[in-house]
Amino acid sequence: MPTILLLGAGSDMAIAIARRFAAEKYNIQLAARAVDTLIPQQQDLQVRYGVSVTTHAFDATNFSSHAAFYAGLPAIPDITICVFGYLGDQEKAQQEWDEAATIIETNYTGAVSILNVVANSYADRKQGIIVGISSVAGERGRQSNYIYGSAKAGFTAYLSGLRNRLFRSGVHVMSVQPGFVNTRMTQHLTLPPLLTAQPEAVAQAVFKGIEKKKNVLYVKWHWRYIMLIIKLIPESIFKKLSL
Repeated sequence: MPTILLLGAGSDMAIAIARRFAAEKYNIQLAARAVDTLIPQQQDLQVRYGVSVTTHAFDATNFSSHAAFYAGLPAIPDITICVFGYLGDQEKAQQEWDEAATIIETNYTGAVSILNVVANSYADRKQGIIVGISSVAGERGRQSNYIYGSAKAGFTAYLSGLRNRLFRSGVHVMSVQPGFVNTRMTQHLTLPPLLTAQPEAVAQAVFKGIEKKKNVLYVKWHWRYIMLIIKLIPESIFKKLSL
């Protein structure tokens, strides 16, 4: 059976993705910093779907540990999905470097560090699929979340370059732009229902996107055109907006 590695497996999106792939008889590797919290999910997946599920300690910001983490997996995963992220507090990050650094290191540096390891492995094997969960926040900087947005912008550019690099090696890279998702990370926000996806919808979109070898996936189609319009607003006007 094929194997999928979920980086940031404790998130609501990761749990939904794990269930979707387990239903298709994928073996699951769950990786997160708080590895003990993965045990209930591991047991549920094993009982419900009859697949092999392993748990692994993984810290996105402990860059020096990433190569050993990957080498210690029980099997090289056929698919790696980078789900972890940290929205953070924009106002706090403007005043306190530690908060800004955590946002940047979690959403960009940590993702690049571990995916470089995975990419080199897949390039050597001439096969594999990498999926990165980025954000529409990275498509244009806005005063309300530009530190998070800039980190996600870097991650989106990284995934694009990785896709370009690995194409000739037979490795596929998919960038996912979920838009708003109803999760614990966004529970303090008031989200527009029409533009907000449920974790299960994200999981289904990711599964189908991999099947179709999508390059860039917008979970809700509206976001592609919303962001196109936002990117077309002249900077002389955009800088005056409260977004």
